[in-house]
Amino acid sequence: MAGGVFVARANAAERGASAVHVIVALNGAYPHPERTLSLLLGAERIVAADGGANWLAQQGRMPDVLVGDMDSVAPALLARLEAAGCRVARHRRDKDETDGELALREALALGARRITLLGAWGGRSDHALANLGLLALPELAEVQVVVFDGLSWLWLLRGEGEVQGEAGDMVSLLPWGGDALGVWTAGLAYPLRDEPLRMG
Repeated sequence: MAGGVFVARANAAERGASAVHVIVALNGAYPHPERTLSLLLGAERIVAADGGANWLAQQGRMPDVLVGDMDSVAPALLARLEAAGCRVARHRRDKDETDGELALREALALGARRITLLGAWGGRSDHALANLGLLALPELAEVQVVVFDGLSWLWLLRGEGEVQGEAGDMVSLLPWGGDALGVWTAGLAYPLRDEPLRMG
């Protein structure tokens, strides 16, 4: 069965609260900062992907690690972070990985078992699609990785999964990377019983 992208509204209950939680701040849009800020308070570690550090600084937060080619982070902020002891992992601009991918790998190196990606959307469409594709990285198969945009949670479901919610919450199941076959659901308004979700 191909993987599927699972989207649920933000009032779905948090999952896996006991796992090491790392926030990864990308250089995208943050349209609902008040909802996003509450997540920063519960994270054990914070990794900024290049310009994601700009948003963190606006919130008065310093990342544990700043990673990327440093083409988006404000130069004065970069100097302040280095002086304050933030570990900076510099990469060349002509690299194969996106700054987001490098940030996810830094989160794994910090021992993450839960990763929340912030700022994944906004700006360039190719960056947004690349960020979505990062969820399929093989090394993330055993890690709980979610994207939060201030309204919705999004994650790649590789097998069985459960979401906590309330009547009226919205849930979408979207196949990713091919057809999702043999899909079963329970507790949703429109049940699926060993049915396919066709790509596209």
